Amino acid sequence: MKKTGLFFGTFNPIHVGHLVIANYLVEFSDLDEVWFVITPQSPFKVKKTLLDNNHRYQMVFEAVKEYPKLKASKIEFDLPQPNYTINTLVHLEEKFGNDYEFCLIMGEDNLKSFHKWKNYELILENHEIYVYPRISKGSSEPEIKGHPKIRQVNAPIMEISSTFIRKQHRLGKNIRAMLPDAVWTYLDEMNFYR
Repeated sequence: MKKTGLFFGTFNPIHVGHLVIANYLVEFSDLDEVWFVITPQSPFKVKKTLLDNNHRYQMVFEAVKEYPKLKASKIEFDLPQPNYTINTLVHLEEKFGNDYEFCLIMGEDNLKSFHKWKNYELILENHEIYVYPRISKGSSEPEIKGHPKIRQVNAPIMEISSTFIRKQHRLGKNIRAMLPDAVWTYLDEMNFYR
């Protein structure tokens, strides 16, 4: 059974911080692989800055193609919207449950609001959560932080954000070093975030 970490995000765009964390987890924890689960554009919240689902999928695909243990997943594209993590997990269990054990990957900042997620108790009951450090204010709910299914991972702290990248790119700054080469090439050719 493959132990698979699910790294959810809009990846708008995916950057080296995402790759460093995912790669750290597959190399230095007991995860066999990490799937980047691209969150689809909500039909209810059209954001001008959010690229089309398939463009974001393509960038993730390009970013991970040299890494056999990392995969791009568009599993959420076909699920009803708005989508909740619990629904995705149930769907994945039904589809792949015999071959995979699914875990969640999240930043410390997301752990703080985890108790507000739909069916969070059920998620915790059935799935481990790998938490990577973020520089952020305030602390998590103590009872959640000490939960046996929550694993703090000593991954490098990556303070790069997709928002920062989009903004600086629009201002004409060179943000190429913050992106995997293939992602930079795709983004540049398509003239995104200008």
